[in-house]
Amino acid sequence: MAVGRRFGATRRTTTALLTGTIGFLSSVAVAVPVWAQQAPADGYFATPPPVDMSKLIPDSGQPDKKYKPSKACVQRSTLGQNVILKNRPWGQEYLQISKAQEIVKAATGSIGNGVKVAVIDTGVTRHPWLRNLQSGGEYVATPTNGQPKGLEDCDGHGTEVAGIIAAKPDNPEVGFIGMAPDATIVSYRQLSENYEPDTSTPTPPATSSGTPSSSTNPPTGSGSSLPPSGGGGAGPGDGDQTSPGQTNGGRQLEKAGTAGTLKTLAEIIRGIADRKDADVINMSVDNCRTATGSITEGEQQVQAAVHYAAQAGIVIVAAAGNATDTCPQNDQPDAKKPKTIVTPPWFADDVLSVGAIDEFGSVASFSVHGPWVGVAAPGTKIISLDPAEGSNSLANLTFESGDKASEIQGTSFAAPYVAGLAALVKAKFPNLDAKGIINRIKETAQHPAAPGGRDNFVGYGVIDPVAALTQSLPSEVGNQAPIPPPQLAQLPPANDRNSTPMIVALAGTGGGVVALLITLFVMRTIRRNRPAETASRR
Repeated sequence: MAVGRRFGATRRTTTALLTGTIGFLSSVAVAVPVWAQQAPADGYFATPPPVDMSKLIPDSGQPDKKYKPSKACVQRSTLGQNVILKNRPWGQEYLQISKAQEIVKAATGSIGNGVKVAVIDTGVTRHPWLRNLQSGGEYVATPTNGQPKGLEDCDGHGTEVAGIIAAKPDNPEVGFIGMAPDATIVSYRQLSENYEPDTSTPTPPATSSGTPSSSTNPPTGSGSSLPPSGGGGAGPGDGDQTSPGQTNGGRQLEKAGTAGTLKTLAEIIRGIADRKDADVINMSVDNCRTATGSITEGEQQVQAAVHYAAQAGIVIVAAAGNATDTCPQNDQPDAKKPKTIVTPPWFADDVLSVGAIDEFGSVASFSVHGPWVGVAAPGTKIISLDPAEGSNSLANLTFESGDKASEIQGTSFAAPYVAGLAALVKAKFPNLDAKGIINRIKETAQHPAAPGGRDNFVGYGVIDPVAALTQSLPSEVGNQAPIPPPQLAQLPPANDRNSTPMIVALAGTGGGVVALLITLFVMRTIRRNRPAETASRR
């Protein structure tokens, strides 16, 4: 009798322990996936990690390594064309820049006077229509012909960017004009595709009179429609033209065989902030790489630098990047997990990145998409200053591979429209801080028909200079800015839903059902064993 009683008690105790263990393990199995969702298990894709200010590096004021010329600088070539561009570029008309400039001039007496815009690029060549140009710094090589630091543009890219910001032609027949023609450009030469790392003995720097390579000197009569000079020296009958060599309008940092790294970019940004050299920074330079869920040391240095500069009150504008064979377009279903990361636009908390639209108002095919895109501006059929040394005219074509004339385009040339607008806003509203200027540009943009008035193609929309200079914003008087309502007619949403919460919910429900069934089975077994135990007691 005692043996049977002990056996029954032991069996009940074992069953209870088994039931408790199963229930505990089921709850742990459900809790682990929930915990995993809170950790950065997927790495850093759309959103970078928090800023690590220990990565902030000082400005050395010089190149990070020795570079030597690999190609001749942009030159002028007789093409036999006598075309004068009297019309305004379509981008100026689309943005109503002349009206915006009238508003600023009526309020301040000038169009951006006193505002400084730092151009971190391939340098800026002196040009008679770039009235206020200052030396910033040199991070590629010693300038030739005794030029001040930053005022030599071997590639031709930085001069065209600067022209969109602050060119001021003196020829009444020319329709082109910069966004803020009275603003001051501070030039920093930070990269060049015409230079390469020098791993041998020191090489004399390139001269602008050197023999051009096949990538920079087009053949005579190649079909350019570049305008002749508009000021002294060459006149409307002159065929002296320019032939800058570019690749889809973009300049890539840390590209093999070229000059320019993320490290020197971070140094320049830090130095500008320390010296208070500028109110606005324009960076039409990018580093594009495959998204791996991690961040590199160079990216951390740039992230710390842009955060430091933004805290110092500087408006930081960057090109969103151009899609190429080495920089694939972000066209994946889940926008939150881009396959391509572009720096500095990735750091959207401190950088206003700019996508490009074409002359039809559509997103330019080359403009890289991403959750970091802030706004958009014209980026095709660009007209700007002729970047060749000694020129006093404009350019609207570039040459690829030496003999292929093509239009100047790229997000590189959309960004300076926004940097120029930031200069106008700064001039019109001198008491606005950097964040306030960026908010004004975003809130007055032509919002896309998307939830929250923002998408991954044009951000908050194409900039609207007139609205940015005239509208009264609720956010500037302490009120929450209204969120544009979504349009009634919308395309089906992208297939970017996260299935993890559903999986976790189903797993939890399934675990609970299993635990319940086991408990019922155990209780039924206990009840069935009770009569035998009672009989044994009798």
